[in-house]
Amino acid sequence: MKRGLLILALAFAALAAHAKEAAPMAVDEVVEKRMVAISDELRCLVCQNESLSGSHAELANDLRTEIRTLIKDGKSDAEILDFMVARYGDFVRYRPPLKGTTLLLWFGPGALFALGLFALIRYLRRRNAEISDAPLNAEEQSQADALLQNEDEK
Repeated sequence: MKRGLLILALAFAALAAHAKEAAPMAVDEVVEKRMVAISDELRCLVCQNESLSGSHAELANDLRTEIRTLIKDGKSDAEILDFMVARYGDFVRYRPPLKGTTLLLWFGPGALFALGLFALIRYLRRRNAEISDAPLNAEEQSQADALLQNEDEK
């Protein structure tokens, strides 16, 4: 009987500890909605092709916690975005502002595409110019006829 009560008490203690760990922190829905809206505008610095709100990287979790703290401190969305840009640079924003330091972010991919297309067209034109459709001379014609005759005999 005592053993059964001890096991039951230990089971309840384990469940209570697990419930405490598994229970989500009480989160204000307004804070959470603002955090998601702000983090959708920010790029995960680890994943780089995923928003901060969708990333599962540890840094993303830390940055979302930082955003929640700033929201609770009464900062506006613009102030939070400015804080993140000041800390991590314009690259952290999915749509960085158009200014001198972000010209490469805005126009770099298009410029690289145009350069690659130009190089491809130039290569193809040079290659086509080198390919000649001149008729075969007598020696080349006799070699071709001999090869075709050998093929027919097989």
